[in-house]
Amino acid sequence: MCTDCGCAPPQPGHDHTDDHASRKILVEENLLAKNQRLAMSNRVRFAAHQLLVLNLVSSPGSGKTSILERTLTDLKDSLQFSVLEGDQQTANDADRIAATGAPVKQINTGAGCHLDAHMVGHGVEDFDLKTTDILMIENVGNLVCPASFDLGEDHKVAVLSVTEGEDKPLKYPQMFQAADLMLINKIDLLPYLRFDLEQCKTFARQVNPQIKIIELSCHSGEGMQEWYYWLDHGVNQKRGTRNAERE
Repeated sequence: MCTDCGCAPPQPGHDHTDDHASRKILVEENLLAKNQRLAMSNRVRFAAHQLLVLNLVSSPGSGKTSILERTLTDLKDSLQFSVLEGDQQTANDADRIAATGAPVKQINTGAGCHLDAHMVGHGVEDFDLKTTDILMIENVGNLVCPASFDLGEDHKVAVLSVTEGEDKPLKYPQMFQAADLMLINKIDLLPYLRFDLEQCKTFARQVNPQIKIIELSCHSGEGMQEWYYWLDHGVNQKRGTRNAERE
């Protein structure tokens, strides 16, 4: 028997590597199919409350939590937010979000490198979705696995900081293809870095011609109003759906 997977030893003319590859593909397909069913269930649930649901994705250290902190603070009088925080360990980011006054739930994935639809479905159970305008899901810092897992969100928002390479969209095309919006953060640092902003935007549009791009700094506040306008527009679209259904 094979010590790795318990299957029979390879026979002459039998490519054992193909067996492993086939099993891996089958497992991945089953996992994604189950996740997709749960994501659809989440989406139906969110639609019933006319929620705008955003899945924030990025590399570690891009500034997702800092963007959220400023957004929640600046918009607390006009919009109601609920926040799911995804990390492998600690509740540090959830503590920072809680300090803004927004409802927040920490999800620790342990060895897992992404959130999935099952985690999100259970994570929102403590929120009052009837009074929530926007559900923010801050995913685990990772530009690979979160691209494949639908959580039931309306949009993936990819955050890329200017302290990273401008070629990130080319290195991780699946994530930027899946995103509807890219936030280029920390633009206040541009004078001190060798980061080609225009080249970064060109690369992003090369892999996703429809992607919207907002340049901002959650530290200086530059560009944040354009982000807020995008959020407000999304909420108004949801409210329009709600009003149309009532009519």
